[in-house]
Amino acid sequence: MKPQVLVMNFTHVHEHEKSLQNCEYKWIDCTQLSGTSRYCDKEAEKQLIEKISPYTPDGIHFIDSGNYHYMSKLWTDKIERPFYLIVFDYHPDLQPPLFDNLLSCGCWVKYLIDTNQYLKKVFILGVSEEYIDNIEPKYKDHLVVYSDKNINRKETLLQLLELKLDAPVYISIDKDVLDTNCSATNWNQGSLSLTKLKDILSNLAKINNVIGVDICGECSTNLDLYNLRKCTAINDFANKVLIDTLSNHMR
Repeated sequence: MKPQVLVMNFTHVHEHEKSLQNCEYKWIDCTQLSGTSRYCDKEAEKQLIEKISPYTPDGIHFIDSGNYHYMSKLWTDKIERPFYLIVFDYHPDLQPPLFDNLLSCGCWVKYLIDTNQYLKKVFILGVSEEYIDNIEPKYKDHLVVYSDKNINRKETLLQLLELKLDAPVYISIDKDVLDTNCSATNWNQGSLSLTKLKDILSNLAKINNVIGVDICGECSTNLDLYNLRKCTAINDFANKVLIDTLSNHMR
């Protein structure tokens, strides 16, 4: 059975992507919510939890641009058994929050480690080396980190292709981990190719119990029409590849 595909529509950007226009995909309208971009205030968090309450963490979830990557915490909060989190991201999202107890796209991994009793370990793949240096030492025992430079090495790729974990896995993908030929995001980007990401994902899903995946990293909708079409076409192709890869290998 193919995994369910669910689309969280915050900015209307997914409406421009043909790969997501499938009558079998479920859409969640978040366009009328305030207090959601980059930072998620308490009222917005409450409303988002309510919106995803009918759904399990299983399947593939598209969550718009990287500004909404904090949705990964809300999805993984629904997992009620020990699990591993694998994050593909050019940024580690372990920053201290600028405002007390306010969930954001930059601190959601930190909050997850701090609060989720079922989380065994976090693998962060493709992070810029400059951000690795800023990770608080107290979190390093909870992490396995592969830098953007390291993930492209043959020996690292072989390790990842053989990574077998002893509990279910949830994967979170920010397309800013990809080079600019493969994705067009509203953040600075790494150098991973779509082909390498596809290979890693397919092997992870073949040998592990991948229960759910979320995908962000869409472009801004504030672009002029020409660049919006160009960027959404790039992301649309990447999204289709990711859907096909995961659908073929998730159990």
